[in-house]
Order: sequence, then C-alpha cells, then structure tokens
Amino acid sequence: MTTPTPEVPKSVDGWAKPVDKLSVKEVPSEAINLNVEGRQLAGLVHGFGQMWQKTYRVNLSGVNVTPQEVIKTWKENFPKYWPEGNNLYIPLTGIQPGEVGLINLAAPGGLKLSTGIMVIYTDDVSFSFMTPEGHMFAGMITFSAYEDEGITIVQIQALIRANDPIYELSFRLGFGHRSEDEFWHNTLENLASEFGVQGQVEQKNELIDPRIQWNEVNNVWRNAGVRSALYAPVAAVKNLFRPAQ
Repeated sequence: MTTPTPEVPKSVDGWAKPVDKLSVKEVPSEAINLNVEGRQLAGLVHGFGQMWQKTYRVNLSGVNVTPQEVIKTWKENFPKYWPEGNNLYIPLTGIQPGEVGLINLAAPGGLKLSTGIMVIYTDDVSFSFMTPEGHMFAGMITFSAYEDEGITIVQIQALIRANDPIYELSFRLGFGHRSEDEFWHNTLENLASEFGVQGQVEQKNELIDPRIQWNEVNNVWRNAGVRSALYAPVAAVKNLFRPAQ
C-alpha cells in the first residue's frame, strides 16, 4: 500500500490544555506509579537522540467498519490490544484531552517498567499521546483511522527521539527499534482481529533528523527504565508487608 498519510482535521476543542507538570488522578492497587507524577512532558525539542517518524498501518479489508467505529472501539479498550504483560491505566473518564495514564511495561527479568502518557488530542477519527520525562522516547504518537477506496485503514504514527543516551544506544544497536516495532505490530494485529481481520501490518521508517542533541544528555538521570529497576526491590519488600486481603 502506497497511500500517503492523510491530513486529519484537527478540532480546536480536541486539544488538551497546557500543563506545567503531570498529575495522576487514579492509581489502581495493581499499578506501579513511578516516573509520571510531577514530571513535565518531553517534547521533541527536549529529546536526546535522532528524530524518527515511524508509521505502522493495517488494512481492514473485507469488513464493513467505519474509521469512527474503529476509533471508538480502540479508545474504549486501548490496553486490551497491547501485547500480554503490558498495561495502560487510564482514568474512568477514558481517553480524553488532558488525561494522564500510567504505563506498566513488561521488561526483561520479570521487571515492570513504569512510565506514562498524557492524552494531548482526540476526535472521532484519531487521538494522540505525548510522553513524560524519562520515557523511552520524547515526542508524540498518533492513533488514527481513515478510509481509502472504501476500505478502512488503521494507523499508528510516532514522531520521536530517544530520550537519553541509554535509550539511543538501544536504538543504534537495533533492539530498541525492534522492540518498539514488535509492540505496535502486535497491537495493530490484535485490533484487526477484533474486527475479524488477520491483517498484515505495513511499516515505514523515516529518519527526519540524524543529529544528536547533546545539550539534553542529562535526561539520563530521569531514565524510567533505570528508576524502575532500582524500585523493584523496594516494591518486593512492600509486598511482603502488605496486609492480607
């Protein structure tokens, strides 16, 4: 498929209001709440590594479903389509502008990497997240659906930089990109299956800016992966002394 990315209209009402620091409203008992509360958003200007635009698409051919129906289902069940062992805890209000969600990702050794997102935009055919300081990448990711020649196309598009030298090294060595790509391929495949489609995900990577922003090297001190690993033994001790249910 060579269809270019469509220009999605942006409603003024769909944008979140600017915030100085993130605030987590609701924390389920099973969630690890780290690296989000009090953090600032990490836009592209504050990222360390090379800037990439990564686009993933799946074609929902053979089914009669509109872009609006896909996005409604996706919003209502967003973490359901993630690979097993990963979760996004979003407030009961759901994916709405300004809401902050906690992310717990499966990491090697049975660890959980704790980070989050803020919903910065949403309408009936798209929604966008921005990442906090310490996340794997700085930037934004947009989830959308559109119609092309009567077929609904579902798309994930990330415009990102690695947040610090550790994450950038993982991208340079390949496993950072590979892990990210597998995550979103699985997500789109799971979403397509919801509509009865065994979709083949297509991907396009574009290196937008090859430069490193060395003035952002200190981002490493907020690395969510490192902080999550350091927190793991503390969490284990807390679990030992947690009252029985």
